Parts: sequence; structure tokens; C-alpha cells
Amino acid sequence: MAATAPPLPQKRRLDSSLSSWRWGDRIGFVACWAAGIGLCLIAAGIVLYMGFQGLKYLDATLLVTHPNVDTDQSKSGGFLDPIIGTVLLTLIGIAIATPIAVGTAVWLVEYGRPAWLARLVESGIEVVAGTPDIVIAIFGLALFQKGLFSWMSFSAAGGAVFGRSFLTAGAMMSLIALPMVFGATREGLQSIPAHVREASYALGKTRIATIRRVLLPAVKPNVSTGAALGMGRIAGDTAIVVVLLGATLRLQSEGGLPVLGTLRGTGSTLTSYVYNNSPAGEGAAPNRAYAAAFVLLLVVIALNFAVDGIARRGARYGLESTRLDRQ
Repeated sequence: MAATAPPLPQKRRLDSSLSSWRWGDRIGFVACWAAGIGLCLIAAGIVLYMGFQGLKYLDATLLVTHPNVDTDQSKSGGFLDPIIGTVLLTLIGIAIATPIAVGTAVWLVEYGRPAWLARLVESGIEVVAGTPDIVIAIFGLALFQKGLFSWMSFSAAGGAVFGRSFLTAGAMMSLIALPMVFGATREGLQSIPAHVREASYALGKTRIATIRRVLLPAVKPNVSTGAALGMGRIAGDTAIVVVLLGATLRLQSEGGLPVLGTLRGTGSTLTSYVYNNSPAGEGAAPNRAYAAAFVLLLVVIALNFAVDGIARRGARYGLESTRLDRQ
């Protein structure tokens, strides 16, 4: 009769209580908790303070009236023009950044040849992402004052090009949104399993057809997330607005067709309106500034919720695709 092997000793359950940890681990654990709670308290403080100040001064009429320059706040008008300017600038910037970022991400992930050019493009995007906004604004002003770009902004009778308009500001705004859209798209493409591409090739699809019909539809949530984050950056920028848009209170058209004249003209956004009318600015309507800042905060929070919703939907889509592949 064969001898039976002795039973294996049961593994002792590790004590996961904090008291069993080393002092270094305890300090690190408490520091992480404190950092997270501190960030939550700071965010809550910003929202509560701006909500209190904004609701105290916000009036529905401010959203539909044009701003005026007046030392009397009751006569300074609302911020309809800055709201329109924010929407215009955000749409122009994201419309330019999204196709460029998506095309660049597809080329780097799916082709990436020649390798030296791929490395150069990737380094260039990193440089753009790390460049201060004021440097981008000054570069844009120097660029768009050239006669070649005179159709994008106001030109004086003598031929001087001012370089300030919604078109020029939106073009530079696209640079601060491009790295976000690019990063989100590249991450989505890299997360697609290789067998998805192989299955498409096995069905006789070319690489470009696979990109257009399989890969791009799969990364739509990633593109949407990057675009929403980019719009948040554009809506919250001030330096480019002040330098390239002129930061005038009202929209000023520069002739031509109505739409093109507005795009070639100057104006302001909510950020420049808040800056000019804040207690530290040159304006004389701090109450209006608090109200406009509250509206801007609501816009940014709405974009953050949109990003979160898009990310969750993309995660659910990825889990469902994984389950279908396993079946």
C-alpha cells in the first residue's frame, strides 16, 4: 500500500491591519491619504467659494446682455460677448487640433516609418505640450503678422497686419489641445489587441481600410475624451486670448461676410473678462467677474463630467469586446 503524502501546511493568512506594518509604510500610507483628502478639500473649497460668490452676483440678465465700460457696476452690462467668444475660440481650436492629432497618432502607431521621423514628431509634440502658453502666444503674434496671413486678421490701410483675431488665436489654441487628443488617441490604438488587426487582414482588408473601418471606430471614446480635455484647456486659457485676441469687451467684426468678419475680428472670452474685471485687474466690475468666473467654472466642471462619462462608456465597451472575443 502506497504511503500517502503528508498534507501541505496551510499558508498563514497575512495580517493586513495597519498595526502590523513597518513605521515607514505607515507614514507613507497616511501621507497618501492626507494628500488625497487635501486635494479634495482644495477642490471643494474652490467650488464652494466661487459658488457662493457667483450665485450672490449672478443674474440671468448678465447672460444675455453685452458688456459696457463703466465705473458703475450696475451699468457695466453682462458678459454675452465673452460667452460667445469662449464658444467660438473653443470650437476653432478643437476643430484644428483633433484631425491633426488623430492623424499623427494613427501614423505613429500603425506605421511609424521612418523611425527617425517618428521620434522627431513625438519629441515635437512633447515640446509643444511643455511650452508655456505665453510663449505660444508671442510666437503666434510674430507668425500671423506676416503678409501671408493677412486674410486671417485685420489689416491697416498701409498694409500692416495686426495678427489678432479669433482665427489666429484659435490656431494657437489648437497647440495646447493637440497633445491631449494625441495622447488619448495613441493610448486607445495601442490598447487594441493585435488579433483585431490580423482578423481584418485575414478578411482581405488593406491596412488603410482596417484603420478606417475597425481601428478609428474603436478609439472614438478616446478621441472624445482627449477632445473634451482639450476644450477645457482652451476655455481656461488667458495668455493667448490677451495677446492674440485683443481681449476687447465686445466682439468687433472686421468687415467682409458676417461670419468671416467676426472670425477675423477681435473680442474676449470669459477668462479675459474675469481677469480684466477682477479686484486685481484694471476693470471696475469685480461683482461681474465673480459671476463670470462661476459660469466658467460650471463649463469646466461640465466638461470634466463629460470626460468621465466618455471614459466609463469606453471602459464598458472594452469589457464587452473582451467578453465577445473570449466567447
